[in-house]
Amino acid sequence: MIKERVKQFIRYKQVKKFVEKNERVLLPAMLIVGVAVDFITFRSIQISVAFSILFVYTIVAGATIVFLNLYKEHWSLNPNLITRYYRLVAPLIIQFTFGALLSASLIFYWFSGALSISWPFILIIAILIVSNDVFREHYLKPTVQISVYFFIIFSIISLILPFLLNSISPWIFLISGLVAFGIIYLFVNQLSKRSLLVLEHRSILLKSISIIFILMNGLYFFNVLPPIPLALRDAGVYHSLQRIQGSYYLDTEPESVIEKIVPGQIIHVQGSKSIYVFSSIFAPADLNTTIVHDWEFFDATKREWISKSKPSYKISGGREGGYRGFSSAVIVPGKWRVSVQTLRGQTLGRVKFKAIYAEDVLEYKQIIK
Repeated sequence: MIKERVKQFIRYKQVKKFVEKNERVLLPAMLIVGVAVDFITFRSIQISVAFSILFVYTIVAGATIVFLNLYKEHWSLNPNLITRYYRLVAPLIIQFTFGALLSASLIFYWFSGALSISWPFILIIAILIVSNDVFREHYLKPTVQISVYFFIIFSIISLILPFLLNSISPWIFLISGLVAFGIIYLFVNQLSKRSLLVLEHRSILLKSISIIFILMNGLYFFNVLPPIPLALRDAGVYHSLQRIQGSYYLDTEPESVIEKIVPGQIIHVQGSKSIYVFSSIFAPADLNTTIVHDWEFFDATKREWISKSKPSYKISGGREGGYRGFSSAVIVPGKWRVSVQTLRGQTLGRVKFKAIYAEDVLEYKQIIK
């Protein structure tokens, strides 16, 4: 019995020495693994499975935060083998779960909105992912740790509820925020009863959480946050459009490889011929909503974009390739952009192009979508 305990102690010392020696490599490695797992799995599995994985990550992260904050006060003087090992790997678990949860939010929000609109929120997530490694020592402090955890919970709930309730109503986001705030309040309240360190930082922690709550709502109601769960799968500008037996036949101008890579398409216009913008949008099976195409022309004199028309169409979700729709307009030469938006003005994506008048007969290439 004594001999076995000695072996266990020696083995623990060896593992501890390895972890401490390679900590600067292991911590960022766990972060990278968490991000990589998301990019591999969430692009190829069902959304319900993805949410189940996120739920498990959230529970594991929360349990590890509780353990880290209680270990020193309750178990450090007389730890058993399990608590010793758990304390050893706890920072790695925090790195992995935080990295996975933050990158999941980044993936969902990245593909659901236009970068030109949603970049502030996406930048916040990206900074948190990077700082999770760079400032890893600060992540062991309860104020930072739990504040980031609240941001993660808020982000994940605001992803899941629209899918579950099949709605992008502002009320869904408000409910998401209140649920997240309620969860983290109970979390802090219960943890502060058992940890003097958390109790000392309780007021600062609640202020930090309140600031994050206000910031998230501000980003949402100023239409910076993209309209989860909608996601723009495809969008483009075309010369003609026909729908035949469920397929769209679209005429476009041939482009070189370089022209396809460089943003900003060139469209040649002739007379009063209409130009079409086609878009394909992913939405959950039972979600019904309205999509708006905001046609904007750049006024070179005023140096601003001016909305010329806002045609709309209704969509019903469930189609794997996205729900397809289009709008058309007769345009004049100049810079144009068409924003694909919700009724609230949240932008899913944009089609940018420059219209040039052409006298010659144009050649088109037909594609089917």
